[in-house]
Amino acid sequence: MSGKFDVCAEVTQIILDHLEAGVVPWRQPWDAGGAASLPLRVRGEPYRGVNVVLLWQKMVAQGYRSPTWMTYRQAGLLGGQVRKGETSTSVVKMDTYVKPGEADAVTGETGADQARRFMRAYRVFNVAQIDGLDQKFHAEPAPPRSFGTRADPALLAWLARTGIALEVTAEPQAYYSMSRDVIHMPPAETFEDGARHGGVLLHEACHASGHESRLNRLKPGMSQEERALEELYAELGSAMVGARLGIAPEFEQNAAYLDSWVKALRSDSRAVLRAASTAQRASDWLIGRGGLLDDPVLLAS
Repeated sequence: MSGKFDVCAEVTQIILDHLEAGVVPWRQPWDAGGAASLPLRVRGEPYRGVNVVLLWQKMVAQGYRSPTWMTYRQAGLLGGQVRKGETSTSVVKMDTYVKPGEADAVTGETGADQARRFMRAYRVFNVAQIDGLDQKFHAEPAPPRSFGTRADPALLAWLARTGIALEVTAEPQAYYSMSRDVIHMPPAETFEDGARHGGVLLHEACHASGHESRLNRLKPGMSQEERALEELYAELGSAMVGARLGIAPEFEQNAAYLDSWVKALRSDSRAVLRAASTAQRASDWLIGRGGLLDDPVLLAS
């Protein structure tokens, strides 16, 4: 479908509805016991960018356990039928068209063609909304990995492969120091469980991806709004990385961050699209350097 509604406004409103209710919409699939999985297209390729947000939030709202989505036509080609009364979910796709070069008024010569990008929307259904599909589409996802109360050696090895420095001291703060280019973490045993430790570590790694030697996103003297958006990038980016690694990140939500995000999104309907794109770049960079986890050793608490 061509998508005649305002894609940016619709995406932003979905996120605002959740944030204003005090909910981060890309976390709940794991709390509900689903797999730490990115939403998947019918052929198994993961969705990217803002589509991850759109589909995760629908999985939260409806309790879908399968990560697989498809169009009405794709369901029919696979022998399935979308159940009567089921509601589709909008996702977006970036397309390109070529604008012919304009002729010079004096010489008559035609300039170079210009490639232009635009967004279009189309609608998909989760396999839980479709009858008649092969059982492989309804397979129960594996439960998320539980780390216990100690740092997982495989996760620490993964971080080391990214080249991002880590220090652990008794200081009860977790943060990324841009000036020293190092992640600081409190001792793992001070976290309630290993999943929280892993989630916070991934959050700070997403911040570190913005260093000038990496994605060059972080700048000294950032405004309050820029800092709020950076937290949104790190929150969403860490969820994306966690999904790739098979980790179920859990964070204690800071209400001040939620309030800042709402204000930032209210002021700019395209903020969510940029946030998702920025988070995707951070996720791609971290996975590109660190790869996936190598046979993690699950440690008991």
